[in-house]
Amino acid sequence: MHEAQRFLQDLALVLSVAAVVTILFRLLRQPTVIGYLLAGIILGPHIPIPLFADQDRIRTLAELGVILVMFSIGLEFSIRRLITLLPTSGLTGAIQLGGMFWLGYGVGQIFGWSAEESLFGGAMIAISSTMIVARTFAEEKVDAKLSEIVFGVLVVQDLAAVVLMAVLTAMAAGSGGASDAVVKTTGELAVFLVAAVVIGFLIVPRAVRALFRLGSRETVLVAGVGFCFALALLAHELGYSVALGAFLAGSLIAESGHGKEVERMIVPLRELFGAVFFVAVGMMVDPIVVFDSWAVVLSLTAVVLVGQSFLVALGTLLAGNDVRTSVRAGMSMAQIGEFSFIIAGIGVGTGVIRDFMYPVAVAVCLLTSFATPWMVRLSGRAARAIERRLPSAIQTFASLYGAWREQLRSRPRTGTAVGRRIRRLVGLLVLDGALLATVLIAAVIAHERYVPDLAVRLSLSPTLALILLLAVAALLALPFAIGMLRVARGLGITLARVVLPSVAGGALDLAAAPRRTFVVTLQLAMTLLVGLPFLALTRPFLPFWVGFVLLVLAMFALGLSFWRSARNLEEHVRAGAHLVLETLVRQAGEPKPPQREPLDKVASTLPGLGQLTAVRLELDSPAIGRTLIDLDLRGLTGASVIAIGRAEGAVAAPTGRELLAPGDVLTLTGTTDAVAAAASLLLDPAPPAAPPS
Repeated sequence: MHEAQRFLQDLALVLSVAAVVTILFRLLRQPTVIGYLLAGIILGPHIPIPLFADQDRIRTLAELGVILVMFSIGLEFSIRRLITLLPTSGLTGAIQLGGMFWLGYGVGQIFGWSAEESLFGGAMIAISSTMIVARTFAEEKVDAKLSEIVFGVLVVQDLAAVVLMAVLTAMAAGSGGASDAVVKTTGELAVFLVAAVVIGFLIVPRAVRALFRLGSRETVLVAGVGFCFALALLAHELGYSVALGAFLAGSLIAESGHGKEVERMIVPLRELFGAVFFVAVGMMVDPIVVFDSWAVVLSLTAVVLVGQSFLVALGTLLAGNDVRTSVRAGMSMAQIGEFSFIIAGIGVGTGVIRDFMYPVAVAVCLLTSFATPWMVRLSGRAARAIERRLPSAIQTFASLYGAWREQLRSRPRTGTAVGRRIRRLVGLLVLDGALLATVLIAAVIAHERYVPDLAVRLSLSPTLALILLLAVAALLALPFAIGMLRVARGLGITLARVVLPSVAGGALDLAAAPRRTFVVTLQLAMTLLVGLPFLALTRPFLPFWVGFVLLVLAMFALGLSFWRSARNLEEHVRAGAHLVLETLVRQAGEPKPPQREPLDKVASTLPGLGQLTAVRLELDSPAIGRTLIDLDLRGLTGASVIAIGRAEGAVAAPTGRELLAPGDVLTLTGTTDAVAAAASLLLDPAPPAAPPS
């Protein structure tokens, strides 16, 4: 009874202090997660305040919070949803995860951390916080398009985090991160995941549907949470994280089609124990340790704020979104959160990393989470400032690239020769990347195990033996590296020809400039998609400068090629604008709305201009007497105006400084949504409020 009273006393104290602090944070419009963390610091043993809760008892409850949070994430996940998200969110997620893991590992090496600590450091800063983003978006009332993009990337990150935690857990329990342990761990993890998913698919969805037919919410809740804890326990017994088992339980239940209903049932439990989890995290923070590690904290915070923003924005842009949306998405995800604590806890709990890294992770989370609401609020203004300062060639490209990606997604390829070729090239790209990584990892294992002995037997110096090994590894890896470049180019050309088909031999190819730009951009996207995760995976096995030099050289070559092709595309658009003007001048004085057929003929004559749409300005248009720069048309909508038709003084490729007048016919290009938003902005006498900045 005495222990029970202590338990209740600790729980009451935790929830009471958390409630007071989070009420204050709600009034200050700050994420309540930060309030929970501060409540934990107040209750922890490191602050001289006469409030103290037992860490071991609270940590036990916190483990329930981890399990329930991961269970709820799994309930939102399904294989079908992942397949839908992969072409866009998967690209952004792979670029962001690979880049941040590589940067985090590099920061650890700069501060003299061991290889294992650098691995955990890279993993800690690679995952954004779903809980912090969700609460910030709800408070800031962010528009639906941005929410869909950001949460799509977060789903990919959450899935990667689950696998990452399982790998790190097995490595920490094994040989402490030796290079061959990675291969062994990955194989064992794959077997466990396949077995759990296959068996679960055969049993769990049918069982859940049968439970729902009983009509008892209580039965469904008890059975669902019981299955969650059972699978979490199984994962723990097999040496993996409980988070992995909870996530698998949620995803298997989601396949029944009742994931949303189960999620709504567990929301109160998840919120309660999730709050206890964050309080427990705060209790482990020693402010003195954080102060002593201020250089590490500030360095990692800067890497998260700048690196996350840039990498997510770049990936979102390459996925076919406009500049403004991409910048806002990047700035919205510049924080770390719950997964960082779990990953740090795995390392500290197994003794692989030093204790100071846990409070460092929490301190970085605190700083980046405090910055998140301000980053979201300022993202609109930052995006407009960046948009206005971009060269005109890049602005033109951004509008057209989104339209090309939209056309690519809308073209049916299933069962066609093009679809089969795309799947074959993707398979070859993955195979070449896997073989290249295998060669490099095998070289490192050989260096660790066999080179010293080989040097003695052949009477070679250690340096000469290392040079010999590197030469052999380079010789073996070269065919796969060349193969990756060739396959990436072939895949880019194949995808570009889906949107911009080639002409018969000998005919003038008027789509050459946009196709070249599209191919180079797809090459850039695929290089980042494969290259950054590849560098992250091989980072523990290669010197830092090797990956850095390879990345810089590849990006410089592709960047130079991209800039040249973007300039050629701009000239192509200017030529198209003059063709459009001939049509617009004829329509400028007509009372009827502009017709699509003449513009469609221009688009077919000079491909690559996107879906051209003409809009006539009437007397009641809010755009009359203003310029495109004043309207911020491209920044707010992502659409571009390539020509302005007038009875006198028609303008091809306008600069944005021309005053708009009644009767002007503007030709818009961009994605379907962008053009519709631009038309509404130009024509609606009472335009809707601009998206929140």
